[in-house]
Amino acid sequence: MKIFEEIESEVQSYARVFPRVFTEARDEFLFDQDGKRYLDFLAGAGTLNYGHNNPILKEQLLDYIARDGITHGLDMHTQAKGEFLEAFNNTILKPRGMDYVVQFTGPTGTNAVEAAMKIARNVTGQQNIVTFTNGFHGVSLGSLAATGNAHHRDAAGIALNGVHRAPYDGYLGDDIDTTEYLDKLLSDSSSGINSPAGVIVETVQGEGGINVASLDWLRNLQRVCRKHGVLLIIDDIQAGCGRTGQFFSFEAAGIEPDIITLSKSLSGYGLPFAVVLMKPELDQWKPGEHNGTFRGNNLAFVTAKAAIEHYWANTQLSSEIERKGNYIAERLARIVDCFGEGQFTARGRGMFQGLNCVSGELSNAITQRAFKRGLVIETSGADDQVIKFLCPLTIGQASLEEGIDIVEQSIKEVCQATDTMLREPVYFDQAKTARA
Repeated sequence: MKIFEEIESEVQSYARVFPRVFTEARDEFLFDQDGKRYLDFLAGAGTLNYGHNNPILKEQLLDYIARDGITHGLDMHTQAKGEFLEAFNNTILKPRGMDYVVQFTGPTGTNAVEAAMKIARNVTGQQNIVTFTNGFHGVSLGSLAATGNAHHRDAAGIALNGVHRAPYDGYLGDDIDTTEYLDKLLSDSSSGINSPAGVIVETVQGEGGINVASLDWLRNLQRVCRKHGVLLIIDDIQAGCGRTGQFFSFEAAGIEPDIITLSKSLSGYGLPFAVVLMKPELDQWKPGEHNGTFRGNNLAFVTAKAAIEHYWANTQLSSEIERKGNYIAERLARIVDCFGEGQFTARGRGMFQGLNCVSGELSNAITQRAFKRGLVIETSGADDQVIKFLCPLTIGQASLEEGIDIVEQSIKEVCQATDTMLREPVYFDQAKTARA
């Protein structure tokens, strides 16, 4: 650990919460340098939907490297890119009746968001983007402006402009459809909101605390966008690639976004890869107008193709996600019934679920206990108050049960400790310090 303490930046965060040196990873398991096994319910923050070193993808990758396949190709045509595009078009887009152009951006989600907002502005001639409370879209300046979290926004060092903030579904209460508020703002010439270039939204806000937009709300949002001639951008970077059940998280709502961003699990192997999908009429870029040195990660093309062809050529994985998602929901509901007392509520869709705790101190204490028991799981939300279940979609049933058992036992221990610590409130302070 000494070298990390000596020269690595203080900006590191996960390393503080999970202070181990990890050396190996397979499927849903991580192993540290002492050989201890951990169940991974973090999965690269949603980047490892098919687990660590997925053998199906690894075989294709090793074969490609062994025959000196191109690794880096800028945006030149390569065999690996062409085969990915064919697989994506034939297996994902065409069966869904989706007609989109694929833009390869820089390799991370924030690169895709930046490109999506830029093309929306260029095409419409408008400057501002409507974003939502608790949304998270990245930490480069353009996408950071669209992000709601004050912790990340405060690090910018300058004013963040170019967006209008609107309330997400449920933000003003379950009985208020906030798309009606947005409709009113866009209809009123005195609302202070000029006609925006687009609206960007996550169907499930992951970093925002597993806030789930209802299908009706998503349909109403599309209706408002079309009514006012505003482009609808779906940020499917974390919720997409099967996390909620179907490949795209918005499929169940039956909507048709103008622009879609994808990254995280798109490569299937943890390799950096991001794209923007846009309606053909929106593809008004001039050559090289938006570029990036690493927009041609051919290793990611190889594993992405393998993942698409193996897992999405039929409905088997979607059915498994639905079954496992129902199991997670049932277990979390039982935990809430057993330990609730106003402290816990469950939320989520598919295998994108969370346990909302009464405070960040409580959730952090629980996840730290879970880590000691061999489970890597993180928190999210404005105050880190939501325990976020983000295990690989391919996790074995026994491992899934074991991981939730660890969370449940950790909750039991923390709740018992809380009762005895009320006179000496040390435990939660220690947990908060450990995370800081």
